[in-house]
Amino acid sequence: MDRRGFMAASLGGAVVGVATRTALGRSVNTSEHTFQLKYAPHFGMFRHHAGSDPIDQLKFMADQGFTAMEDNGMMNRPVELQEKIAAEMERLGMQMGVFVATGDFQNVTFASNDEDMRNQYLGHLRKAVEVAKRVNARWCTVVPGCFDSGMEWDYQTANTIDNLKRGAEIFEPHSLVMVLEPLNPFRDHPGLFLTKVPQAYMICRSVGSSACKILFDIYHQQITEGNLIPNIDSAWEEIGYFQIGDNPGRKEPTTGEINYRNIFKHIHRKGYDGILGMEHGNSQPGKAGETALLEAYRSCDQF
Repeated sequence: MDRRGFMAASLGGAVVGVATRTALGRSVNTSEHTFQLKYAPHFGMFRHHAGSDPIDQLKFMADQGFTAMEDNGMMNRPVELQEKIAAEMERLGMQMGVFVATGDFQNVTFASNDEDMRNQYLGHLRKAVEVAKRVNARWCTVVPGCFDSGMEWDYQTANTIDNLKRGAEIFEPHSLVMVLEPLNPFRDHPGLFLTKVPQAYMICRSVGSSACKILFDIYHQQITEGNLIPNIDSAWEEIGYFQIGDNPGRKEPTTGEINYRNIFKHIHRKGYDGILGMEHGNSQPGKAGETALLEAYRSCDQF
């Protein structure tokens, strides 16, 4: 399940033996569980328990103790649905996580100094401002596109910094944050410009804006560089958002090699009060897989 898969298919909900409101509107045994951190599921993650309707899925998430939700594909949803989702999240006391503002996996975008390309992705950011207002979002994901094999790397870095400064000028008046996501080039996304957290840290420091921060995707960074807790500490001042996925497989915590209980504990002790997006698949199909996912988060949240 890669970034493009999440963006293409994002409607869906999860757990047996715990409380939920069903798609028919009945209320069954609500869970009193609360999480110490703001883990954010996405649509589709609990569809076998909650049904296909996104509003019912939100109710289910809230019933399970989640206080946030993220939706990569929010920009592409009808305005009426965006407004309906926002209203229900407000009623449930849930916070909106990231949606993707701009992300090109085939072209040189932010690393280029081409004016037409710049106008295109800055237009995406202006549209993202309107969507963010509509759904009460604070963060938008930015993937700065591919690198140019025919241009010196430092020129590409300078172009990226200059272009992100222009993006920050769009976001700053609205107190919005574009979070730059380094993506691994080995398993999922070869050819992209931004791959590592230290690289993103240097770029964010150079942009020098509260509207430009790092999206630290723990799955991608385990593949690209590992050394997760030290890198979290070193980049802390520029991290605006986290995303989750175990490796290998990009499924829920406890299914791979990452010690998520220790990582969550570390993030919590540092005082992080932002969102951690659950940008991964379920390791098992059906209701059993949704139940296993909930049990994994509850076990890793015990510290």
